[in-house]
Amino acid sequence: MHRSKLKTVFLSVSVTILAVSLISFPQESLEASQRGLKMWWEIVFPSLLPFFIVSEMLIGFGVVKFIGVLLEPLMRPLFKVPGVGGFVWAMGLASGFPAGAKFTARLRQEGQLTQIEAERLVSFTNSSNPLFIFGAVSVGFFHNPRLGIILAAAHYLGNICVGLMMRFYGKESPDKIGKIKGKSIFREALSTLHQTRINDKRPIGKLLGDAVNSSFQTLLMVGGFIILFSVINKLLYHLHITAMLAKAVEIVLSSIDFPDALSIPFISGLFEITLGSQLSSSVENADLLEKVMVTSFILGFSGFSVQAQVASILAQTDIRFKPFFIARIFQGVFASIFTLILWKPLYIQFNMEQPSNALPASLLTGGQMNHFYQNVIEAGPFITIFSLSLYVLFLSFQIKTQKN
Repeated sequence: MHRSKLKTVFLSVSVTILAVSLISFPQESLEASQRGLKMWWEIVFPSLLPFFIVSEMLIGFGVVKFIGVLLEPLMRPLFKVPGVGGFVWAMGLASGFPAGAKFTARLRQEGQLTQIEAERLVSFTNSSNPLFIFGAVSVGFFHNPRLGIILAAAHYLGNICVGLMMRFYGKESPDKIGKIKGKSIFREALSTLHQTRINDKRPIGKLLGDAVNSSFQTLLMVGGFIILFSVINKLLYHLHITAMLAKAVEIVLSSIDFPDALSIPFISGLFEITLGSQLSSSVENADLLEKVMVTSFILGFSGFSVQAQVASILAQTDIRFKPFFIARIFQGVFASIFTLILWKPLYIQFNMEQPSNALPASLLTGGQMNHFYQNVIEAGPFITIFSLSLYVLFLSFQIKTQKN
């Protein structure tokens, strides 16, 4: 009871300080809010919406269970999760945060995952998408497209290591391989696909409507968290809390011979990965390897903004947030270590051995990636506004139909 009261007091004081800070720094809060909104409607919304809608349809039609049966012999021995975890993992890699959490929660609600399996799965299926790593971080912030390879390799290898580590979490999940008797695994997968479609009594129109509604609600929630944490990060800086926290980080950085100037980007990255990565890239009195290692940790840790989004999604189920949070720390550490290990073979030696007119070098130039990334940003607002307009019309039609 005493602990509960302390938590109540802490939360009340924190919210009060936030409210007073918003009043004290209105211009800074507005600018931070606009920055978060811009990030959401230019990149996050248009990049995640198609994945969310299509994934909901795939789950409804039974395609995910079909994939799950096929991937069971791979996912169960490696990560101690059902084969459907392979679908969640792939979608998380392709679309980025917080897709892994959304699809894990969805499968848990459908009963395709146990609580322990879901906690294992969500821990390693949330990652930055390749477009953000290659386009925003390596080209946009570091102005060095060759860094994209090492950042992506370290990030996704860190993901795999977290998955292998989390297989030892919990005592649940017996070995289910080998239960298919009398038929091939492909025939069993087809049978599961058909049975799932038959069991879902919703017509196609209703299924599509539910998919759109669920996807929009999740993305609106994500947008709110992005804006909120963008403002919080800015206020912490103006309240000098970031500087105070950076003092403690400086001690850790000094122990591993990293410059103190990386402490502010590190603290900022703990709250929001985009700002932290941008600040890390702009530190002048630090080696490139040191800046990339800090950025790798920030990408792996994901930031409190993303973690809050995941916590909100997981709160709809019985999946606990604590394993996910601990896994984020480990992924940040793993990603930094892999950056150090891969630095010489993937960056130093590759650049030295690659002639200027070689095909791989031309593929790694920033022109095409930067051009694609800029096209996404330019088209993003139009896609978001158009999609939101359709969603409003869809809701209006749905409400009108229910009244009739």
